Amino acid sequence: MTRPALAAALAAALAFAPIARAGADAISFRSDGKAEEVADALLEAMTDEEVLAQTFMLGWVGADPSPLIIEWIEKRRIGGVKIFGWNTEDTVRLAKSVGDLQGSAVNGALAVPLLVATDQEGGWIRHVKGDTSETPGNMAIGASGYPRDAYLSGYYIGREIAALGVNMNFAPTVDLFTDRRSELIGPRAFGDDPVKVATLGAAFAKGLERAGIIATAKHFPGHGATELDSHGILPEIDADEKTLWERELVPYRMLARERIPAIMSGHLAFPRTPARYDPASLSRWFLVDVLRDKIGFQGVIITDDLLMNGAAASAGSLSRAAKRALEAGNDIVMLSKTPELDDPVWTSLLDAYRHEKKFRSRVRDAARRVLLMKLDRLRSPLAPPLVPDPATVRARVPDPEGKAFFLDLAARSATVIRNSSGVLPLRAADAGRMLLAGQFDDFLTVGRAAFPSAETYKLSYAPGAETSAAEKAELVRRAKTADSVILCLANSSSLAALQALRPLGKRIIVLSVLSPALLDEVPWAASSVAVYSYSRESFIAGISAISGVLKAEGILPFPLDAPRPVAPSRAAAPRG
Repeated sequence: MTRPALAAALAAALAFAPIARAGADAISFRSDGKAEEVADALLEAMTDEEVLAQTFMLGWVGADPSPLIIEWIEKRRIGGVKIFGWNTEDTVRLAKSVGDLQGSAVNGALAVPLLVATDQEGGWIRHVKGDTSETPGNMAIGASGYPRDAYLSGYYIGREIAALGVNMNFAPTVDLFTDRRSELIGPRAFGDDPVKVATLGAAFAKGLERAGIIATAKHFPGHGATELDSHGILPEIDADEKTLWERELVPYRMLARERIPAIMSGHLAFPRTPARYDPASLSRWFLVDVLRDKIGFQGVIITDDLLMNGAAASAGSLSRAAKRALEAGNDIVMLSKTPELDDPVWTSLLDAYRHEKKFRSRVRDAARRVLLMKLDRLRSPLAPPLVPDPATVRARVPDPEGKAFFLDLAARSATVIRNSSGVLPLRAADAGRMLLAGQFDDFLTVGRAAFPSAETYKLSYAPGAETSAAEKAELVRRAKTADSVILCLANSSSLAALQALRPLGKRIIVLSVLSPALLDEVPWAASSVAVYSYSRESFIAGISAISGVLKAEGILPFPLDAPRPVAPSRAAAPRG
């Protein structure tokens, strides 16, 4: 079928029709009527498989949708799909894939479209790649401090992914930057102040909503107080109920009042709460007693990827994790890979739905919440197109207005961290022989534009590993002949390179990208500027602040030299 024909077919499938009574053939997603009435009618018209399938969101591997994911859509009528970085190098190709998937979804009697979700937080986390904007990120918004910057970041990010047919974004991240050692959260956080994070998170969500995107706050109840990564293990966080209520839960309390449509549950354990060693994502106490009853959230709760070890290992198997997740109060279970059609994660849940009255009721309640959110959001005039137009994609991705805004945001958020030596600003005429050393081509290119005679040295990018002895030796050799060195600090690898320069006694300026918490490790570095992502715009802002082209007015959104946690988080031991 050609693209215009597919668009016409989808329009016909979604044409408004009078709402029919239960059991009538005319019921469809686009039946005219209140969302509650249509949701109830759809639920009554659905088969057991269709009801359960609304609680499933699946990813697939590869640039194009696999035959298996198509089967899940056509034979099971799943509720949504999740787009990951491995699906997205070509934005026009991705838009075509989204249109094809939606065509498969609505090509049925009920014509219920898919939730099409991704992680487009801005900054470091950008699952839809291709031509989309690389942005300064959440910590840059925290450094600027303006809710308007949060709103417009959400809006322009939302406009880009909406052009691709994506209708749900797993953002904003409202984790607090509590543990400075956290490399998983780091610059994804707006900062460490709960009220400020809540305010900026709410503004970001409103920007996404204005662009027609369903916002999803994460990772409930909070991933910021651990340096551990729940992708591989289940972190245990030493925080009691009172601490959580007054710290991690503040953003969720505000966002619930602001009617955010969705919240993602995190695979995190809090042994000092009634949930004990259960992941919050599988805990009824967290999701029902706290989030639903105490906070009053009425939207959709979706799990983080259940294939992460923080969930599956805790439950003993994927099928048990999925059942426990739904029983705990999640409305959607999300899997990053596509299981087989007869995988136990499906067959065991379907069997339970048919034979366990309490579980059946819980699944129907979850499916109804999903349908209500779709009816409220995907029937809106602001909703992204089911079949994206390639011409619109080329015109709006990257968003021209957004590109200018993100450069402004990078400039507003650039932060002078230290200038005790009085070196900053450093004009090119005063720099003498300059060496630029860093791991990013854009840093070296932008640095050379400001300091045309500078020598450059490209460091290898090896997150989690130190720079090799040979590389450090070569860096030191080059630095010995320089009067000034600007080093880009991004991770432990470039930190090791920076520390190797200390004995030289040279004029060293640090441009910190991502989290500036690493500057705590080098208190001797007397001149430093922070930006919060490795986008080209951030490098332009940082180098401009160093060279005096702009006055850096950003304020670090958390204190440096913060004390280490008294009782650091740890990985949960295997439990039977």
